[in-house]
Amino acid sequence: MKETKEIQTEPYMHQYELNRLFPGEFKNQMKAYHFSKGDDLFTTGEELEELYFLVEGKIKIYTLTPEGKSLINRFKRPLGVIGDVEYVKGSPVINSVEAVTDGVMLAIPFADLKELEAMHPQVIRFLLETVAHKFYSESQATSMHMLYPVEVRLASYLLSISSDGEGTLFHQEMRTANLTELAEWIGTSYRHLNRVLKKMASEGTIERSNGIIQIKNLESLRTLANGNIYE
Repeated sequence: MKETKEIQTEPYMHQYELNRLFPGEFKNQMKAYHFSKGDDLFTTGEELEELYFLVEGKIKIYTLTPEGKSLINRFKRPLGVIGDVEYVKGSPVINSVEAVTDGVMLAIPFADLKELEAMHPQVIRFLLETVAHKFYSESQATSMHMLYPVEVRLASYLLSISSDGEGTLFHQEMRTANLTELAEWIGTSYRHLNRVLKKMASEGTIERSNGIIQIKNLESLRTLANGNIYE
């Protein structure tokens, strides 16, 4: 992720109503970063110095197990906030973050945020709401993960990692080893996962070919995903 002077921050701040949070001279402290698909944006244990706002693109939040497996926690689209928990708790990065698509983040240094807190209560309210929403969403996702059948969890996952507007899934996400990990993550067996994939293929929702899964009926997958429980 690279800071860029070519991207104007004001249009994004207006679009997502960030002007109400960062008035006057504090708007001038806002930086713009560009990232590319596949970039490792933040790593567990890293120390942050800025609060980030995802204003364009899509990112994946994940945790690495002691065995080195990647467990996806959630996908985020604009307006996603990164660093709020770390700022409030003063802790290093909790979960790693990877870019699913190209995109843009705005950022403001923690030092400026701390100064702004004393004179602009809206910032404190915003942080309270984002942190509360984050933990509420994680709790809901855990409950949904246990309550929804495998078909719904799989459809939601496939929809979450699909390229926006194309319905084509990333090849590396669909290798056999990753399917085994996916089966573990959504709480089913590899055999049952394959049965569900075959059923989706027979119904024309997806197509499997040479290790690649392509969405053929996006509306059908959205219906099955039941609101996409992983976003």
